[in-house]
Amino acid sequence: MRRSLRQAILSSLFAGLTAVLAYVAIPLPMSPVPVTLQTLGVMSAGLVLGPWWGMASAALYLALGAIGFPVFAGGRAGPGVLAGPTGGYLLGFIAGAGIAGWVSYRRTGFWACFAAACLGGIGAVHLLGTLWLAVLTKRPISQAFALGSAPYIPGDLLKALAAAAMASRLRHLRPPM
Repeated sequence: MRRSLRQAILSSLFAGLTAVLAYVAIPLPMSPVPVTLQTLGVMSAGLVLGPWWGMASAALYLALGAIGFPVFAGGRAGPGVLAGPTGGYLLGFIAGAGIAGWVSYRRTGFWACFAAACLGGIGAVHLLGTLWLAVLTKRPISQAFALGSAPYIPGDLLKALAAAAMASRLRHLRPPM
């Protein structure tokens, strides 16, 4: 019971971290998706907390935003944000945290964490976000990728490096699977 409470608190703290990182939002003129630091919080939650608590952190973050807390990029909130052009990326946070946590679970060194952050925090988030953006804007997937993912990959790689550096030092916080 005590360990579960500790993990729930840590999961909540990572949801809060993701919310704080969402306030760093830089709009790009050619894209409906702003540059944010949210994925750093998502990657970190998965890597540090593992798959289940990482996904719980991302789900809590999305639930807070959906019910009206201004935690999405630039202080936005509400279900309309989840239904908008960034909705697929936001929903991808749950999968991204889970995949990052699952891939890095047995190997917690820097490079294993970096690879896991790339697969979950970049791969899963961008895949779901690009697909959602393509459907919503009625564009081909290649155009949706060019608008909503390609410009962000270099920055996301830097975030994956930062998340891996942090997670490889905080592996003691991980619950048993």
